[in-house]
Amino acid sequence: MAQSQSKIDLFKVYMSEKAPRLVEEVLRSGFIGQGPVVEKFENVLRNRFNQKNLVTLNSGTSSLHLALHLIKADNPDIEIEVLTTALTCTATNWPILANGLKLKWVDIDPTTLNIDLVDLENKITDKTRVIMLVHWGGYPNDLDKVKEIQDRTEAKFGFRPLVIEDCAHAFGSSYKGRPIGSTGDNFCAFSFQAIKHFTTVDGGMLTLPDSSFERRARLIRWYGIDRESNRKDFRCEDDIPEWGYKFHMNDVNAAVGLANIEEVDYVIDKHKRNAHFYDECLKGSEGVSLLKREEGFNSSFWIYSLLVENRDGFMRHMANQGIAVSQVHERNDKHSCVRDFKSPLPNLDATIGKVVSIPVGWWVTPEDTDRVVSAIKMGW
Repeated sequence: MAQSQSKIDLFKVYMSEKAPRLVEEVLRSGFIGQGPVVEKFENVLRNRFNQKNLVTLNSGTSSLHLALHLIKADNPDIEIEVLTTALTCTATNWPILANGLKLKWVDIDPTTLNIDLVDLENKITDKTRVIMLVHWGGYPNDLDKVKEIQDRTEAKFGFRPLVIEDCAHAFGSSYKGRPIGSTGDNFCAFSFQAIKHFTTVDGGMLTLPDSSFERRARLIRWYGIDRESNRKDFRCEDDIPEWGYKFHMNDVNAAVGLANIEEVDYVIDKHKRNAHFYDECLKGSEGVSLLKREEGFNSSFWIYSLLVENRDGFMRHMANQGIAVSQVHERNDKHSCVRDFKSPLPNLDATIGKVVSIPVGWWVTPEDTDRVVSAIKMGW
């Protein structure tokens, strides 16, 4: 790498200049737990997503864990099977294990890196109560086709599997004109972890299909205690009918969220513009296959993934050019803790060795994207 060239990072934390002031106000207020700032932040999110049934949490992983817990609690006497993708962060799938549920791997669609909906439908059984979707890089799954699969499952087995959308990559994405997380039909779990489009340092959000689930989630995220009840002693709770966790967000994280959400559309727009530049400039490049783009499937491009031949050589070449690249997520089914669930996944087998992501974020300048494209067109 030439000395004059600075490194182009794959990830960076975006932080509003307003965040330190809002955090200081919370720290000096004497109240730093879940309080009025969390409530204000949740109202902002409700307005953004036009979704009244939502709760904030301390991580995206907790959001997934809570959604699965709610479903399991409603089906205590049923062996629940969760159909899920192996190409994702382990944060998607370990909550399945933590809830004592059985996971079943579904293959990927190599043109999008999302779940293969044909393989998904073929693997549904009378034990399948949950479908776990991941919007890879922010590119939406075909939610209409997923509904059709739910319809056919209901007609065949007499029950409708619930859908959990892992939206960790998808803040700002939309499907056929509607923001991911706003449809109201599914559980939608978002991550506000440090390097996401939108961060609260750490945190998450869960949108829920109805007010009953929302009410229970609000209680379960804080041990099952009703904090709004008329307690005789504020430190001693009334009866807890459904036990819960310590999954709630605090006012410090919420203050960061209130600052950053004012600027998140700028961040997302930069990701999208850089991605569209790559789409145009890398089309037809030797050794590169771009992922599918379909009208109505609007990605926020948390990452920009593509498929390359000789990935090891590609990664060495890009490192020599001062450009950070990564596969980002390893296939989850390789880990010994899930060896009992091994299943043939031919599309994933053929694709995983080609997957790589290049810098696309808000910090990537037009000069940087030119450098990235030139480096790829050089060959490796």
